[in-house]
Amino acid sequence: MSSSPRVSNPKPQAAPATPNAVTPMGWMHTARFLTTAAQLHHLPALDTPEIAFVGRSNAGKSTCINTLTQQKQLAFASKKPGRTQHINLFALGKQGITDAVLADLPGYGYAAVAKMDKLRWQQVMANYLVSRENLMGIVMMCDPRHGLTELDDILLEVIRPRVEQGLKFLIILTKADKLTRAEQAKALSIARLQAGGGEVKLFSALKKQGVDDVAQLLWDWTHPKDGAPAAAPAEPPEDEPEALDE
Repeated sequence: MSSSPRVSNPKPQAAPATPNAVTPMGWMHTARFLTTAAQLHHLPALDTPEIAFVGRSNAGKSTCINTLTQQKQLAFASKKPGRTQHINLFALGKQGITDAVLADLPGYGYAAVAKMDKLRWQQVMANYLVSRENLMGIVMMCDPRHGLTELDDILLEVIRPRVEQGLKFLIILTKADKLTRAEQAKALSIARLQAGGGEVKLFSALKKQGVDDVAQLLWDWTHPKDGAPAAAPAEPPEDEPEALDE
């Protein structure tokens, strides 16, 4: 009797690498100017997930945004802190396919700004943070050498109800290269206690510390692993927020 031909089991083949796979840093590099607004009602109504960057003047917010996006002048870093008084939106995603938006809010708390202008902008920012419907995450800049200030604490109180409803929140400790490792560990521990359930990351534009971690986190916020579109948190409260007054 002749034997049946022997059939070998094919070896499983690895999935071919996708040449155009998007990395979080590559995604951040797609950032481009979308629009600017001097008043809240001038902002376009969007259904794209939006992440706001906030922080005191001189906390390194513009430098952080430019480092994350690998662009030198995307976010305007004024030589006179506190003078940038617009909300600037940047689109993320391949041209024609915007899948997220970054919002660069004016720095707060700079003493040289006229008090009326300061109060007006603090109120605009507070209203934005509690009422912007597509806002799904907030990134707060903090210089760890000074820690969270009274104005930072007030902002935390403003956003706390939305964070409890599911709004993502991250504190970035900028200029981490200016601290020793022991000082970095201490600053992390303190900030985590103050973050109210949010995350905390050390960051240095000079040393590129934390850049990949932050980009990955923002990618994860806006691109859930189950493939479902990023959902906005529950409806914000209707109470009128207090301004971030000094």
